[in-house]
Amino acid sequence: MYPVLVNHAAQTERAREAAIRLVGAENVVKQPQVMGSEDFAYMLERRPGAYVRLGNDLGEDGGCMVHNPMYDFNDKALSVGAAFWAHLTQSYDDPQWHSRRHARQVH
Repeated sequence: MYPVLVNHAAQTERAREAAIRLVGAENVVKQPQVMGSEDFAYMLERRPGAYVRLGNDLGEDGGCMVHNPMYDFNDKALSVGAAFWAHLTQSYDDPQWHSRRHARQVH
């Protein structure tokens, strides 16, 4: 049995902001909490972080849930996923990240 997966607020906000800067707020969706299990919960017990989902659309065949023999990852999502992780990583090297984020929220 896995522990409960709980995202840390600061890391979740940073990931959300990175996604918004990359693809726009209209394309970033806050998902409701779910009761599924995830082994990433062990990581979050030891280090602050956030479990994020990259939507990959329904694909050409209509799509289906993961852990299904018919699942076929939409390869078109790879470039957006890679760009998100690069953008998020670069945010940690940017000393202006928080001040620009705050300025955007105020205006």
